[in-house]
Amino acid sequence: IGTSGSGKSTLMHLLNRLYDLPPENGRITIGGVDITDMKGSWVRSHIGMVLQEPFLFSRTIAENIGITRRNMELSDIRWAASIACVDDAITEFTNGYDTVVGERGVTLSGGQKQRTAMARMLTQRTPIMIFDDSLSAVDAETDARIRQALKKNLRGSTVILISHRVTTLMQAECILVLDKGRIAEMGSHEELMEKGGIYRRIYDMQMTLPEEVAAHGV
Repeated sequence: IGTSGSGKSTLMHLLNRLYDLPPENGRITIGGVDITDMKGSWVRSHIGMVLQEPFLFSRTIAENIGITRRNMELSDIRWAASIACVDDAITEFTNGYDTVVGERGVTLSGGQKQRTAMARMLTQRTPIMIFDDSLSAVDAETDARIRQALKKNLRGSTVILISHRVTTLMQAECILVLDKGRIAEMGSHEELMEKGGIYRRIYDMQMTLPEEVAAHGV
């Protein structure tokens, strides 16, 4: 969590080796191994990422979700869609998973796009999964359902959530608070609340503002 421009997405791009840390600026390790000692393609094949503004192809919903592997079974596609809490919405369309997305097909809402992209990433079953503010367009109830499904179905995976919404992060094992490109605070929700710093101020503000304001106002 952190203000816009504080470095949240940059940190994830460094982890994903979209670009490397400059020399003498620290190390990023996975399982104790420096990621610069790994092939960039290998790192990216083991890290799934879904962005706040996802891209969907002008194809069917099933093809959009199952594009990560050839001849993916519909059961696998629906498994991922169920975790992303978009299966019910898809089955309500006249053509279900055969519904075409895009210019000549149905126009999905922002939340449906995010959840469809989330399902696509989940089909990769990578050991590390990054959700870069990809719950911003869903309501708090759906947000909670998705996080509960992730926790239940992705045991053994490392899940990294980037969010402006404190309630999205409260149950995380470790929360990083970024400020001006640096980690200003780190700890559990309870530990950060006791510190009374940036995280506590964000929490106090969001708990007193309407949800739609609080989720985008930090």
